[in-house]
Amino acid sequence: MNKQQLQAELKQAMLAKDQTKTSVLRMLISSLGYFEIQKGGAGYSATEEDVMSVIQKEAKQHKDSIEQFKAAGRTDLVEKENKELEILQVYLPEQMSEEEIKKLVIEAIEKTGASSQTDMGKVMGALMPKTKGKADGNIVSRIVREQLG
Repeated sequence: MNKQQLQAELKQAMLAKDQTKTSVLRMLISSLGYFEIQKGGAGYSATEEDVMSVIQKEAKQHKDSIEQFKAAGRTDLVEKENKELEILQVYLPEQMSEEEIKKLVIEAIEKTGASSQTDMGKVMGALMPKTKGKADGNIVSRIVREQLG
């Protein structure tokens, strides 16, 4: 996925009068533009990896908002955030199952020789390149804690 593809998707959403998708894509393209400015100014063009990183960041923010709105009892806002998150997830790679993550965690523990919670940093360091973009970091760290605990 690149910026031009997102802009084409935005145009289609606008023509289809899909307000939610239009809003999400506008926010995403705006975040991407901000990212490009931070990264290298007007001449910088985001790579596909940059685009995935921005989409993941936006999805994480939506997940955090959902949790906060649930805690505050704002079901109307939870529904809105869930719909927006569903749209974002279409553009993300398929997420790994907990079983797949668990296999990688066990391999990383064996590879690093980790034996207790104090070794969690070593295990996470070995895991993150393999799970980046494919698994929620919170789930990965929970499984690592369970395996080391």
